[in-house]
Amino acid sequence: MARALRWSTLLSLLLAAPALAGSSPEVQLCLQHLKPAERERAVKQLGPLEELPLYRIQLDADPAKREVKGKVQVELTVKGRTRSELFLRVTPNASGRRVTLSEARFNGQPVALERPEPTLVRIPLEPPAEPGTVVRIEVALQATVPPGKKNAGSLLGAIGASGPAGDYGSFAASADFLSLVGVVPMMPPLNEDGQPWEGPSGIGDLALYEPSNVLGSIGVPSGWEVHATGEALGELPGKDGRSRFSFAASLVRDFPVFVSRGYQKASTTVNGVTVESVFTAQDAAVGKRVLKYTASALSEFERRLGPLPYRSFRVVEAPLSDGAGGMEFQGLITVGSSLYRGVTDPNSILAGVQGFEMFQDMLKGLSAMGGAGMDGGPFANLAKTLERTVEFTVAHEVGHQYFAGLVGSDPIQDPVADEALTQYAAVLYYEWAHGKPAAAALKAEALVSAYHLYRMSGGEDGPAHRPTEQFSSSMEYGAIVYGKAPLMFDEARKLVGEEVFQRALRTYVDTYRYKWARVDGFTRELGKAAPAHARELARLQERWWEQTHGDEDLGKPSLGALMGGVDAAQLDKETLKLLEDFLGPLSP
Repeated sequence: MARALRWSTLLSLLLAAPALAGSSPEVQLCLQHLKPAERERAVKQLGPLEELPLYRIQLDADPAKREVKGKVQVELTVKGRTRSELFLRVTPNASGRRVTLSEARFNGQPVALERPEPTLVRIPLEPPAEPGTVVRIEVALQATVPPGKKNAGSLLGAIGASGPAGDYGSFAASADFLSLVGVVPMMPPLNEDGQPWEGPSGIGDLALYEPSNVLGSIGVPSGWEVHATGEALGELPGKDGRSRFSFAASLVRDFPVFVSRGYQKASTTVNGVTVESVFTAQDAAVGKRVLKYTASALSEFERRLGPLPYRSFRVVEAPLSDGAGGMEFQGLITVGSSLYRGVTDPNSILAGVQGFEMFQDMLKGLSAMGGAGMDGGPFANLAKTLERTVEFTVAHEVGHQYFAGLVGSDPIQDPVADEALTQYAAVLYYEWAHGKPAAAALKAEALVSAYHLYRMSGGEDGPAHRPTEQFSSSMEYGAIVYGKAPLMFDEARKLVGEEVFQRALRTYVDTYRYKWARVDGFTRELGKAAPAHARELARLQERWWEQTHGDEDLGKPSLGALMGGVDAAQLDKETLKLLEDFLGPLSP
């Protein structure tokens, strides 16, 4: 039974309880999201938590019309320098004017909004706000949510789904699900000149913000439910046949909102954290296994990298597209429906793909030759492979709770900083949970093969350390940032030894908790832990992230290896052409 508890009731209870000195009732409510011991750690790193940005969010979603309306108020204690302007980032507008902000007020007075770029809104402050003063900005918002891409429930169909690329289905509507990532405008970090960090490029992550407190209230029609990061404060039925769901969050770098109808839940507890898995009825069996994988990953990571801040954690099945297996937010992750469906029915990974019948014909040809048909080679144990992919994806997204979540970095200019380390952390998890042989096999399957397939399709090796906009495609980005770059840590681990590597990883998390790290932050931490190897570690990062030695370091790509031992010379011209038509021109 859902809790129906008004904020006013919660506030009265909090006022009667021992309070954090100097904290407002609203901040106290947000802090309920944190484990008790986390508050002291956070204060040491950030200072008074009541001085963090506070977002008050009130939204109403209409799934039938694919519309969202509401208001957002931001309260900020000015620090460091006088502020003559504030910025808000609205990531859905990277693909067109989807979210419109209006009726802006600065400390209660109307103010004109400026739009210097599609995803950025500038709010001039007149008079300028001096350090130590509190600034309040309020805006009304109205959003139209585009339909989700077709075939997002199919793994390869999601990759090839029609429509503009760039948001991975993070701001999209389907029959029973609204993904509203980015609907809440948030203040981007600023560089040394006081200018905002770059917005999304259409490849890679969308944005990352300063740790903040959030109070969110979202209204939906009866029968629908809201999932967001933070402590769930309950569901309050309204007189108009709608319900309102409320959340309080602290120390979060984003506030994702999802709305579902007919989804199911399963939950468990790990180290005092309530873990909740949300999934469609048809994917219930996989959804419960996803809960198990999430709990396992949380347990393993907390044991080695230290405690995560939050009392609750959610994993939500979402119809992601553009090849995304999952997305990460603080205290909440999503995993693509295509993975759930693929595990249940491996043949579904090809559903809706242009050339599906052609690919089936190719597999029959390979099978007739004794090669890799649907019952042989890489397809022989496809269900098991997809199950490993689900667990690995969950581990990757949970790993992001540390890298980019706790340890912040610029996801647009320096995506390799968090993605490569998170990918390697997921490999480490697999080793901790399943042993070194299983992790070695997964590494070859998930990392090395991604790079090889990209090279065989005609892609060129390139530096991993560059802004997302400099990658020509998501395939290149995945092959180099997720495939090649993480293996630098494999070499570093061999160089410094297991004990030093693990200790440096934990120190890195502790040192940069809630702060921003440079792209070489972990390599420098390793160098401090193993000073005799500091120069060699720097050379390793230069080789793997700045230079192009992928073929030398990962081995020359082989069609035979990818196709279960079939030599390309054995393939008749028609089968080879079918393969090239499906995967693209194959380089030798």
